[in-house]
Amino acid sequence: MAHNVGIVGAGIAGLHLGLYLQKHGLNATIITDREPESYRDSRLLNTVAHHHITLAREDYLGVNHWAAPELHYTHHDHFFNFPDPIRFRGDFTKPSRAVDYRIYLPALMADFAERGGNIEIAKIDSKDIAALADRFDLLVVSTGKTALGELFTYMPEHTPFSQPQRKLCVGLYTGVKQADPMGVTLSVSPGHGELIVIPTVTFDGIATALLMENIPGGDLEEMASLDYESDPKHFLQTLLDKLEKHHPSVFDRIDTTNFGLAQPQDLLQGSVVPTVRNTYVELDNGKCVIALGDVHTVVDPVMGQGANIASYSAFAVGEKIVQSDVLDSRFCEKVEWARQDRILGAARWTNLMLGPPSEAIGMLIGNMAQNKALADEFTENFNYPEKQWDCISTPERIHTWIAKSQQVGAAA
Repeated sequence: MAHNVGIVGAGIAGLHLGLYLQKHGLNATIITDREPESYRDSRLLNTVAHHHITLAREDYLGVNHWAAPELHYTHHDHFFNFPDPIRFRGDFTKPSRAVDYRIYLPALMADFAERGGNIEIAKIDSKDIAALADRFDLLVVSTGKTALGELFTYMPEHTPFSQPQRKLCVGLYTGVKQADPMGVTLSVSPGHGELIVIPTVTFDGIATALLMENIPGGDLEEMASLDYESDPKHFLQTLLDKLEKHHPSVFDRIDTTNFGLAQPQDLLQGSVVPTVRNTYVELDNGKCVIALGDVHTVVDPVMGQGANIASYSAFAVGEKIVQSDVLDSRFCEKVEWARQDRILGAARWTNLMLGPPSEAIGMLIGNMAQNKALADEFTENFNYPEKQWDCISTPERIHTWIAKSQQVGAAA
C-alpha cells in the first residue's frame, strides 16, 4: 500500500527513514526547522562515529559520500590511567568513520530532495501534532526539540537516571597527531572521566574530536562550563593542563604550539540525561505517532551508540511501514519488537559503563589487555550492542565470556 508518511526532524534518524521509504517507492515528507545552508556556520552539533554496520546502511541508501579509505579508522586504543596503567587495542572487522554533521546532514537532505522528496521548513510544537497527523497516514517524530519529546512517556525501568552522569565538553581541534592507521582512543581517568578521541572529517579535511566525558564533582568537570569565547588562551591552556594530568597518552600526541579549535564555533558543552521513551502515542482520532531517534532513546555518547541505533531504528520502522497495510497501534507494537533488543542493549550497556566499574568489569578490562581476540570482539560489538549486553549484563556472563575466549585462544 502506498502510504504517505510525515517525518518531523532531519537528523540521521529522520533522513535515513525518509531515504529508506523513498527507495521503496513511498511518499515521505520531512519537516525541519533548519534550512540546509544554515549548517555551515552553526556551532558544532556533536561528534559521532558511524560504525561499519551503519556505513552499510548508507551504501544501501546510496548516500555514502565519504567512502575513501583514508577517511576511515580501524580500531580502538584503550588507555586506563591507573597507578599501573593499562593499555590495549581492539580492532574492527571493517572500518568506521566520523563526519561532521554540519556536512553530513545537509548532504543527505540534498540527496532526498534531488530524488523527489519533499522537505518543509517549519517549526513544529506539540500543539501542531494533531493537525499534522491528519495530513499523513503515519507521523514519525524524530526530534525532541521544544516539547515534542514529552508526547511520549518515558519508561522508568529503562531510565535509571534523573540527572546527567557526565558533563560534556567536545571540540574539533587541530594540532593532534593521528595514528597510522587511524584509530579512536578511549582514555579513562578513574573518578574524573573519559576522553574519546575521534578522527573526524570536517570542512578543512580531518580534525580531531576530543569528547570529554567528565564526572560531576571530579577535577575535569569545569571543562564543561569554562568559557572559551571570553578567553580562548586560558581555555586552551586549562585544557592542555587537564589532558597532561588525566589523559597523558593523548597529551603526548599534541603539538602545543599548533593546538586549537579548527573553527571558533567548533566547541559544544552540556550534558544529557539517558532516557528511553515509549514507542508511540495514539491520538484521539485513532492515528498513531511513532517516536524515533533521540525522541525515543537518548544515550550518553561515551559508547558511541546514539547515531548508530538511530539509523538502525529508522530502518526497522521503514521496513515495517513497507510491509504493513495498516499503520495502527498493532503496527506500532511490531515496530517496538523489531528494534527493542538492539536499542535496549545500547542503553543498558552505556548506562552500565557510566557507573563505577564492578569487579567483573575490572576483570574484563584486565583480560582484554592480555587477550587480543577478546579485545577485538568487544570492539566489534560496538556494531551490535545487543551482543555486547549478552556478554556483560551479569558477572556470570562476563566470567563465561572470558573463559570461552581463553579456551578459543588456547585451542588456536
